[in-house]
Amino acid sequence: MSLNSATTKKWTLAEAVDGCVRAGIPAIGPWRDIVADTGLDKAAKLIKDAGLRVSSLCRGGFLTAADAEGQAAAVADNRAAILEAVALDTQELFLVVGGLAPGEKDVVAARQRVADRLEDLVPFAVEHGVRLVLEPLHPMYAADRALISTLGQALDLASPYDAKAVGVAVDTFHVWWDPELKQQIQRAGRENRIASYQVCDFNLPIAADALLSRGMMGDGVIDFATIGAWVRDAGYTGDIEVEIFNQDIWDADGDSVLETMKQRYAELVLPYA
Repeated sequence: MSLNSATTKKWTLAEAVDGCVRAGIPAIGPWRDIVADTGLDKAAKLIKDAGLRVSSLCRGGFLTAADAEGQAAAVADNRAAILEAVALDTQELFLVVGGLAPGEKDVVAARQRVADRLEDLVPFAVEHGVRLVLEPLHPMYAADRALISTLGQALDLASPYDAKAVGVAVDTFHVWWDPELKQQIQRAGRENRIASYQVCDFNLPIAADALLSRGMMGDGVIDFATIGAWVRDAGYTGDIEVEIFNQDIWDADGDSVLETMKQRYAELVLPYA
């Protein structure tokens, strides 16, 4: 199990690392903001000295700018993120690809710009030994966060590149609903592209801020046994990140959150991993 630092959003990186050590969690998936707040070199040392693995770095992406200046800025930011991944000793950099540009309604053109920017970034990522991890997001986020909504779309976008260069993430919150999920997980396994498995639940009712509708495993509608078995049978053996955006969880005591997380993971996720 790995703690994605978004789950304990109010903790600094140092607090999250210490929490993992106290809870016996062997890996962490930090977000770039808390790494920046700590300082990259200090962050890398904190994690290494604690004996933790870095399961992934969140996140790069946002590749849909329609103007040349925005496109150049996106490439520069993602190259910086690749170098941060190297410094943190992780090979997996998540990409949330971005939504429509301001005032735009041409989804096809915006998706093409994602492909174009990926073509710009892959050689630099390969040079530095980092895999770009395409994360499909639930369709309710298509307009503003990710025009890639299904695992199949992510795999199609990755297909021109070697599996060591571009992989995909299976995040239960985002993909549980997809009627083609089993087949696409099997495809991802055949292509050796599963770079990360992330778990949390899909809570109802949807929160006023839809970003905060993630829940602790067991609190929502997701069948972790079935999806977990599909991912396992597809050959994935890496860390499983728990990533939860939920105001009640953020407001709770961090150590209590980790204890609940461990319990639910042991009951609902680990038996099928």
